[in-house]
Amino acid sequence: MKKTMTKVVALTAVAVALSGCVGSNAVTGKLMQFNVEVVDNRYARAGVNFLLAPVYAITTAADYIVFNSLEFWTGKNPLTGSPHIFDTKTDTMIDINDDLDDSLKEAPVAPISYNRQIEKGEMNQIDENTFRMDITYNTGETSVLMGVKDGDKVSYYMDGQLVSETSIQALEQLAAESA
Repeated sequence: MKKTMTKVVALTAVAVALSGCVGSNAVTGKLMQFNVEVVDNRYARAGVNFLLAPVYAITTAADYIVFNSLEFWTGKNPLTGSPHIFDTKTDTMIDINDDLDDSLKEAPVAPISYNRQIEKGEMNQIDENTFRMDITYNTGETSVLMGVKDGDKVSYYMDGQLVSETSIQALEQLAAESA
């Protein structure tokens, strides 16, 4: 049993070490901020730091496995919204961006707007089978949601891209359950 547990711990440590991405360690930074703000004495802060050591291990793992990876692939930190540190504009020793395709200069996954909420939505019926909703978010961004009925199905498009389909029967059932 002891050998199995040792193997599991070793494999977990290797997996964690190899899966981490470079990032701003936002979760650990929030814990560090709490550590500093909890008391005004440097010795007491050191004591709090000692007591929080297990929590630092958890936040570091969360940063390396989840949040730094998201930050790297989306180009933005999911908690702070700040750009990834690798996208920082600075004087460099070797300049290669001018020789690269534009697709290789930015994060490959579109950033996720975690704090985006619908501020306003205006619904208009275009014709018997089409409705349009103009959406304004609290960030100032806008989107258009279209619903198009075609026979027994309704297709939904967000900014021209198909995002969902449903049947008229399913919509009628939902309306009956909600009434």
